[in-house]
Amino acid sequence: MNEPTLLLSARALGDQTERYRPLAETCLQAALSMQGGVGTVADPMDLVVRIQNPTPQDWQGVIRLELPFAGGEPRFWLPGFLYGRNRGEAPLRVDTKFPRLRRGAPEFPAAPEWMARSDQLSHPAAFALADGWLYGLATSPFYTAAGTQMTQWQPGMAKKLVQYTGFTCSLARGTVGCTLGYEYAPWHFIQSHKYTGRAPLGGNCVTVPAGGGLCATLQLYRCPAPADRCVYDAVQSVYQRYHEPPRQAGSPAQAVADLARAVSRDAWLPGEQCYAGFIFEQPDGSFLPRALPSQTWTNGLTVAVPVLLAAHRLKDAAMREQALCCIGALTQPDSLNPASGLPYAARQDGVWSNRGWWFDGMHTAGHAGYLVGQAVYYLLKACRAEQQYNGTLHPAWLQYAEKVLTVAQRQRNADGEYPFLFSERSGAGLEYDALGSAWCLGAAALFCELTGQRAWLPDLLASARHYHDAFVARAECYGGPLDTDKAVDSEGVLALIRALASLHRLTGEPWLLDQLRDALCYAFTFQFCYNTPLGVPPLSKVGWSSCGGSITSTANPHIHPMSSTIIGEVRYYLACRADPYLAERLQDMILWSCQTYNHFDRQFDYGRTGWMSERFCYCEGLLVERYPDGAPASTWFALMPWACGSILEGLLDV
Repeated sequence: MNEPTLLLSARALGDQTERYRPLAETCLQAALSMQGGVGTVADPMDLVVRIQNPTPQDWQGVIRLELPFAGGEPRFWLPGFLYGRNRGEAPLRVDTKFPRLRRGAPEFPAAPEWMARSDQLSHPAAFALADGWLYGLATSPFYTAAGTQMTQWQPGMAKKLVQYTGFTCSLARGTVGCTLGYEYAPWHFIQSHKYTGRAPLGGNCVTVPAGGGLCATLQLYRCPAPADRCVYDAVQSVYQRYHEPPRQAGSPAQAVADLARAVSRDAWLPGEQCYAGFIFEQPDGSFLPRALPSQTWTNGLTVAVPVLLAAHRLKDAAMREQALCCIGALTQPDSLNPASGLPYAARQDGVWSNRGWWFDGMHTAGHAGYLVGQAVYYLLKACRAEQQYNGTLHPAWLQYAEKVLTVAQRQRNADGEYPFLFSERSGAGLEYDALGSAWCLGAAALFCELTGQRAWLPDLLASARHYHDAFVARAECYGGPLDTDKAVDSEGVLALIRALASLHRLTGEPWLLDQLRDALCYAFTFQFCYNTPLGVPPLSKVGWSSCGGSITSTANPHIHPMSSTIIGEVRYYLACRADPYLAERLQDMILWSCQTYNHFDRQFDYGRTGWMSERFCYCEGLLVERYPDGAPASTWFALMPWACGSILEGLLDV
């Protein structure tokens, strides 16, 4: 293989043009040397780049190193930040904004190129696939000082952080790259509804000292790649080089006890027969509940069922009765829409409807396939647990599930996809093109497992193939959370992972394990492989680790705990096939899950033992919560039972 060509350019502090000039037009000089490797995912090239400043003045700015490639319509991956084109081909004028790639002049929020600070990515690398080839650069996500050079990556070096690196991709130039120093360009998204323009250079610069220099080591990827899913192998390669495990804090058994007791003790609303969506701590030490009554997704069954499972484990009869009360209230006959045969998603003042907190962010009213399938899945999970651990049968729950799933099965389209939205008037499919509706597939597969019913099985297998080929094989999954305008996310695939595990238990088909591994590897592209530097409390002061936590979506730059729910499915895969990479990822998930809640009162500056929220800010994104004095906070000061439920569900499978 020929030695690679890197394009080196720089933008100096004080340059108001926003232009990166070729290094030859600056005072800087560069030398590249290969240290080994051939450019494959198994053996990437190691390149050392030395930057020299022969002048008597320090140089400050951002230095960009890009790998060019040939190819007409490339797709890009900056893990956790940008996938494919980040749906740049889809309509832009929607409520939720997130970075998108599109050729031509920038039209917010789409641009032909992007630059981001390293800690916005879950793995420190940028990749492109073009005309059957993979191209990529990886490097340390940040550097520490060592004389005039930049120190190589090693675990724990974030504690001595001097400067971040950055990562780039460009449709306009046909490049992927990294930067010494960083920029957010052309825009910086704090969250989907809060963003800023490109900032002047300042604290984001590196310094090349007068008469001195600095160096950086890059891993370069340039090899044949017959399919988009090859990016999963590249991410695995980066993980193996830059992995840093989470801190150890407590045990799974202790976490289960702490979390379940906190939810049962502090979040139960007897009058509503449900758990609160939020519990806020008041200045006088009292607690203020916010009901947010939903059947599932951020409340309802996603809380009650994990608490029920924990009650079985803890042998807590009162906790079990409380959870059963909630499940019973959520599955009464009036929770079903008689016109469609599908469950409503929200309940307000005893009245059921589909007007949950997400409603005004939707484009069409209806039953969301994500919520329909998830509700039935969790109901069936409760049914299995009750039979297994308590010997109790719940035939009414099975009848409820079968009625709903019969409607859902009829509305699969010709591709085998379940609706993103069902009609409230008839149950007909209104909109498709979303992975989140794979919850219907997961629920149907679990129903077949529990009942022995096999009539749906051929259709379920066809749907599994469709979802894999249309979303997972392309490494671009979207249509999970209802408040993101189908931004690429980490949530929808969690449903498919459950479905594939169930279908493999039913059939033993090896191809289902192949697809399950792909789906897990997609989920892991959102899961941090190292621990980001933290400068904002409370996460910074407790030693909280980002490794093992998963970014929510390309529209919501924070970690939330939903990905911990698939710990059981990872363990199932490993019981079928040895896989050291997945085993290490599993350990990250378990350790992260055990350290991300209050181990004692006010450990995270609020609440009681067992309290946790859904928001963990690993970077400058979503820093919108404030302490009473106005200082930024890196978490949400609230007990959120669904977040506790996610950790419970995963750790109960350990």
